[in-house]
Amino acid sequence: MTPDSPSFSALTPDLALDALDSIGLHSDGRLLALNSYENRVYQVGMEQGPPLVTKFYRPARWSDAAILEEHRLVDELAEREIPVVPAMAVGDKTLHAFNGFRFAVFPKHGGRAPELEDRATLEWMGRFIGRIHAVGALEHYRDRPTLDIVSFGYEPRDYLLAHGFIPDELLAAYRSVVEQALEGVKRCFDRAGEFKILRLHGDCHCGNVLWTDAGPHFVDFDDSRMGPAVQDLWMLLSGERADMVRQLSDLLAGYEDFADFDPRELHLIEALRTLRLIHYSAWLAKRWDDPAFPLAFPWFNTQRYWQDRILELREQVALMDEPPLWPA
Repeated sequence: MTPDSPSFSALTPDLALDALDSIGLHSDGRLLALNSYENRVYQVGMEQGPPLVTKFYRPARWSDAAILEEHRLVDELAEREIPVVPAMAVGDKTLHAFNGFRFAVFPKHGGRAPELEDRATLEWMGRFIGRIHAVGALEHYRDRPTLDIVSFGYEPRDYLLAHGFIPDELLAAYRSVVEQALEGVKRCFDRAGEFKILRLHGDCHCGNVLWTDAGPHFVDFDDSRMGPAVQDLWMLLSGERADMVRQLSDLLAGYEDFADFDPRELHLIEALRTLRLIHYSAWLAKRWDDPAFPLAFPWFNTQRYWQDRILELREQVALMDEPPLWPA
């Protein structure tokens, strides 16, 4: 955050409603905070028409150009009738500013969590992820980063070690295991060799998929970036190894109807999971001065938290040396 960037503590309900008024969208005063920590997201009742959803972006996280790149990708998907929720154009703009805060407005779209135990559901989701990737591969981002070992591994590790979050008595153990984990990540990437990167959803877990009778809608492309296709698949896998093999087979059965999948990327699944674990701890640490985070994540930065992370990374070190998952 730059010295001139406002804090989310300044984003009052009145300011949020005034921001909408400033672009000609007049609320009836109803404002419901939705579940989001990185940004601030509200459902807003309108004087005319159905409720809308407005997202206020975390100051200084993305440049305007990076936010607009995400908006353009989602627009491209919507134009091809892929079920996503694009930002609304108001006055020919999708990104707006008010009192130092940048925001966008979206139509409200309901839905429920997908039933990932259902094989037909997984294949259906695989088809739509394949369609998203077919569009994502058409060009590269210029202003958004790439998911790699540096940005999701080395940099978050360095931040955690430099800022005193890890208890002194666990510091040596954490330092040792995170080094082993990153060496394992490097070996996985070496085994995968050269692979294609494309514009991804980036955070494709079941919480970012809304299911209706018409199928899935993919929401929240805020973490969209360049990376390997398997990044948008592995977070939908869970359970024992046999369960994940079956789930992966179902996802790829749908995915490959619309996009080719390079099987070498299967070497990256546990490596990407490891990077996400390291990155997540640093994400919490970097946001710890936001009052919403200690309230929402009271278990973070406790002795038990770091003991669990050490055990978790030890497990990942072992998993990364196992043969990769392979669809049945």
